[in-house]
Amino acid sequence: MIKDRVEVLTISLSSPLLVGIYKDDKLIKSYTKDEKTSDILPVVFKEILDEFEVTSIYMANGPGSFMAIKVSFVFLKTISITKQIPVLGCDGFFFNKNSPIKAVGNRFFMKKNGIISPEIFDGDKEDIKPFELPSFLDKTIFKKDVEPLYVLPAV
Repeated sequence: MIKDRVEVLTISLSSPLLVGIYKDDKLIKSYTKDEKTSDILPVVFKEILDEFEVTSIYMANGPGSFMAIKVSFVFLKTISITKQIPVLGCDGFFFNKNSPIKAVGNRFFMKKNGIISPEIFDGDKEDIKPFELPSFLDKTIFKKDVEPLYVLPAV
């Protein structure tokens, strides 16, 4: 059986985990999972790899949940190495309309003039947008550097 050649985008910076399947840069299938990234990412990828031929993996590599970022990075990098599939990354602000991303306590990561920093957010909760899979995959925003973007020092 010939499998469709697709690209995969993962956004695992907070719950829910979002995974999009793209063919010709258009979103054709998506997964939204509320389980822990460490539990559900392997299950989702098994299904994807069984159904499709994945040609590239794209990921939001931070900022956000340290554990989810670490798990995603190790898992996707392992898939990349073992299956010889390139993996590229970009920051999560591309997927939530550049709104604050939850950090620790009452702090949120903010991106201003290209600089990401944790700040106390005292704005309206309506200003905080959820992450969304784009309907069109803009590959120009991704880079080969997929190292986790922690911003705060790892504890």
